[in-house]
Amino acid sequence: MTIIDVWAQHPTKRLLEHDMFDSLRRWGASLTTEQPPVSATVSAMDAGGVDLALISAWYGPDGVLVSNDEVSAFVAESAGRLIGVASVDLRRPVVAVHELHRAVTVLGMRALRVVPWLWGLPPNDRRYYPLYTACVELGIPFCTQVGHTGPLRSSETGRPIPYLDDVALEFPELTIVAGHIGYPWTVEMIALATKYPNVYIDTSAYTVRRYPLELLTYLKGHGREKVMFGTNYPMIFPQHALRHLDDLGLDEEVRELFLAGNARRVFDLGRPDRDHVGQ
Repeated sequence: MTIIDVWAQHPTKRLLEHDMFDSLRRWGASLTTEQPPVSATVSAMDAGGVDLALISAWYGPDGVLVSNDEVSAFVAESAGRLIGVASVDLRRPVVAVHELHRAVTVLGMRALRVVPWLWGLPPNDRRYYPLYTACVELGIPFCTQVGHTGPLRSSETGRPIPYLDDVALEFPELTIVAGHIGYPWTVEMIALATKYPNVYIDTSAYTVRRYPLELLTYLKGHGREKVMFGTNYPMIFPQHALRHLDDLGLDEEVRELFLAGNARRVFDLGRPDRDHVGQ
């Protein structure tokens, strides 16, 4: 069965050295400060049975930690195993929109990801709004983080309600993928995914054994087309994230949708004319 990881990154040295990861190292995350080769990321995917991974650029107020061009180069080196996700500088709205268009139309990126806690700006801040319009025009999802933050930053920006609720109301055409489950506001995140046709949840930053009961109930029931698998690699390796998957008791349809089908549909991965543009 195909497995698609919708939230990962192939890190640069700049990203790994950032102090935001200090707390994760204290909790036992096996993060070095040396940039790994692309082959190491692909090997980690192989060990976990992951066929494709969406890797993101990282732009923040401290500068570019992983550029869109670097992501494009990693994708080109991966022989079709990695798919690029763009990021931009929120402080420069016009430049950000132009960069997003370039990342999608020239580099072949398949989504935009912005991590709110990194900027200290919730998703309903006015600086996001030109990007939401651009995402709709380009036909790509907007990916973001919900829930508390592992790094020692405020978790306020990760509240699904009211912040993501406002965005979904004001941009009904926008596809939103909320990563990291939303804990401790998981029920709020499920409510939004239920309420809005174009809002989805991904399980990145959590291993299978740590999925909240509410999410499992939703995944097995009326949310079977709304939840996607993610790792947050290299913070969590695919093999670790998927260990004990069989213990969840997913039926064949739910398992396929969760591991690949929903991602293929939401990120439009089934169209060969858009796959791996720029390689």
